[in-house]
Amino acid sequence: MERREEDEDTKAIAQSEDQEEQDYDDEEEKREDGDDDEEEEEEEEGAAADKRDDEDKDVSDKDAAEVKEKKKKIKNVFQDRKCVPGIIYLGHIPPRFRPKHLRNLLSVYGEIGRIFLQPEDRQVRKRKKKAGLRRCDFTEGWVEFRDKRVAKKVAASLHNTPMGTRKRQRFSSDLWCMKYLHRFQWIHLSERLAYEQTVLNQRLRTEVSQAKRETNFYLNNVEKSARLDKLRKKRQRDGEQVEEKTWDFTQRQTEEEIQMKKKKKKDSVSQKHLDKARLMEQKSQSNVSLLAKIFNSKPSQ
Repeated sequence: MERREEDEDTKAIAQSEDQEEQDYDDEEEKREDGDDDEEEEEEEEGAAADKRDDEDKDVSDKDAAEVKEKKKKIKNVFQDRKCVPGIIYLGHIPPRFRPKHLRNLLSVYGEIGRIFLQPEDRQVRKRKKKAGLRRCDFTEGWVEFRDKRVAKKVAASLHNTPMGTRKRQRFSSDLWCMKYLHRFQWIHLSERLAYEQTVLNQRLRTEVSQAKRETNFYLNNVEKSARLDKLRKKRQRDGEQVEEKTWDFTQRQTEEEIQMKKKKKKDSVSQKHLDKARLMEQKSQSNVSLLAKIFNSKPSQ
């Protein structure tokens, strides 16, 4: 009996120890499961935070890119504005003034592009050549600045001011005559020059054709007169009667003849007035005699 009781006690102790070990294992598993869940939650929270950071970074990158694009657009706009050229018209060009002088004087104020100076007329150059002057002067000019704002400032500030900055400098006694051409482009100038050239060529063609017509008319008349002279000489040889040449033209009146005609007209006018006055006197006398007869006959009756 005592042995049975001891065996039961040992079994009960063993069962209790097994139950305690099992409970301890269950608690450890629960703890491990809880730790795993916490780690998973922490990992999820970290991933969400990373996603938020990435999104914030993307948004900030987009904003920075937009700002950069806006800055680039603004820069491009300013660059486009700077690239718009402006043209200044020069109304007075002094003698011996050349494009190199103009570039040297105006390049201080801004970047200069193209320059054109209108030369003198051909007739003026011919007169100068006859007088012994071989140089070619200019009458007007156009200057192109890279920036139209600079061109406006230059035209406004230098108009009616001396060309030279120093007294002894060349062209210091001449004044600038400038005007900024609003909405004027270099193409307009080239078109104008081409038009003037075509007009000049057309004028030259008409003058040449007129000269040709005159020369042909003169040569034809010379040939005609030569033929008529031959016919006249031939008729004279044959003994035929030849008609002399008669010129059909009216001689222009001289000053004396004109004055004589005027005097004759005046004399004729004065004679007409005298005749009218005589007629009036005769009529008045006849009327007076009638009235006298009438009034003298009444009292006698």
